[in-house]
Amino acid sequence: MGKRASKTDDSRRESPREQLWSTTFVLVVVSTLCCFMVGQGLNSSTSVYVALYGGTAAYAGVLGAVFSAAAAVVRLLSGPLIDGRGRRIVMLVGFAVLIVGTVGPLFTRDVAPFVVFRILQGAGFSAVTTASATAAADALPASRMGEGIGYYGLGQALSMSVGPALALALVSTDPPENLFIGVTAIAVIGLAMIFLCRYEKHPEMLPEGAVYRRRLEERESEAARTETAEVAEAGGRAEAAEAAEATTSAAQSRMEGQPKREGIASRIFEKHALPGTLPMIVLSPAFGFVIFFVGLYGASLSVGSAGLFYTLSAVSMILVRLKSGAFMDRFAPIKILPFALACGLVAFAMLVACGTVLDGTPVRDAVFNLSGIVYGFCSGIALPLNQSVAVKNTPPERWGAANALFQLANDVGIGGACVIWGIVNDCFGFPVTICCAMCCIVASYFVARAVYPKES
Repeated sequence: MGKRASKTDDSRRESPREQLWSTTFVLVVVSTLCCFMVGQGLNSSTSVYVALYGGTAAYAGVLGAVFSAAAAVVRLLSGPLIDGRGRRIVMLVGFAVLIVGTVGPLFTRDVAPFVVFRILQGAGFSAVTTASATAAADALPASRMGEGIGYYGLGQALSMSVGPALALALVSTDPPENLFIGVTAIAVIGLAMIFLCRYEKHPEMLPEGAVYRRRLEERESEAARTETAEVAEAGGRAEAAEAAEATTSAAQSRMEGQPKREGIASRIFEKHALPGTLPMIVLSPAFGFVIFFVGLYGASLSVGSAGLFYTLSAVSMILVRLKSGAFMDRFAPIKILPFALACGLVAFAMLVACGTVLDGTPVRDAVFNLSGIVYGFCSGIALPLNQSVAVKNTPPERWGAANALFQLANDVGIGGACVIWGIVNDCFGFPVTICCAMCCIVASYFVARAVYPKES
C-alpha cells in the first residue's frame, strides 16, 4: 500500500503539464516553415537562375552576401519594433516585403536588378523569423519553453529538407521563373497564417499557462490592487478617479517595456541574451561550413547524391526536436550542450575521413551521407538550447530584442564563415578547413561554461 500510495503521489506531482500546442503556436510554426522554405529555397537556387541568364558565380556570391547583410541589418532594427509595436505587425510587414522581393524577378529577366530583390528577400525573411521566434515564446508556458522552442525549430529543419529540393526542381522547369511563382505562393500561405494570429489583441486565444497571457493577467491584477489601495486611501470619488487614471498610465508604461530615456544601443542590444548568444557566435561558423561548403566538398570527392547529407541531417534534426521534451527542460543546459557538440565533432571527423582515409573506397559515400545524421543531432540540440538560454535569461518584455540579437549572431557567424572558409579552403584544402570548424565547436563549449547562468 505504501508503494502504491507513493506512486500515486508521484503521478499527481508529474501529471499537470501545461498546454504546449495551441492554435496560436501552430500558426506561428507553420508560418515559420513557409518563411524558411522561401529563404532556404532562394539561397540554394538563385545562383542556378542567375547562371541561366549569363550571370557569373562571383555575382551569385555577391547576391548571397547581400541577402545576409540585409538580414543582419533588419535584425538589429526589428528587435525594438517587436517589443514596442508588436509581433504581428512586424511579421505582416516582413512577409509583404518578402513577397515583393519574390514577385519582382517575374517582371524582368535581367540579372542586374537582383541586388535589389535580394535585399528585399533578406530584409523580409529576417523580420518574419525574428518576430515569429518571439511570438512562439509568447505562446509557450515557461515550464516547457525549451521543449517548445525545439518544436518551433522544426520549421527550419523541415525547410532544409524540402525548400532547396523544391526550389531546384522549379528553377529547372521551363520557364525557370516558375521558381518565383512557387516561392511566392508559399510566402502568401505564411502571410495568411499571420493574419489569423491575433493573440496580442485577444490574449484569450492563448492557453492559460502561456507566458504572454500570464504576464498580461499579472499586470492587470497588479493594476487592480494598486487602484483599490489608492481608492481606499483617497476616500472620495474624485480622488479615486485620479488614482485610477494614474494606475492606468503606470500600467501602460509598464506594457511598453522600455523607459523613454533608454538609448538606441540598449534598445537594440539585449545584454541579458548574451549567455545564449555568445556560444552561438563561436559555434555558428561550423554550421556555416555545412550550409555553404559541404555540397561543394561532396562534389570535389565525386560523392554520389551529396545532397542526401542535407536530407538526412534535416531528418535527424526533426527527430531530436520531437524528443526534446524528454531532456530540454529537465536538465541544466551546460549538461546537454556537451552531447550536442560531441555529435558535431564526430560528424566533422567523418567528413575529414572521407577526404583522407576513405577517399576512393566503396564506403566513402555512405560515411559522407551518414555524417549528416550525426550533424543533425548537433544542430538540432545546440541551436534551440542556446536560444532558450538567451530567452529565459531575458525579461519577457525584452524577448524581441533577445531573439533579434541571438539570430543576428547566427547571421554574422554563418555569413562571415562563407568568406573565411573559402579563403582557408583555397589555401589549405577541405580537411584543414573542416579541422578549423571543429576548433569552433570546441571553443563554443568553453564560452558556454564561462557565460551560461550559474544555475545552468
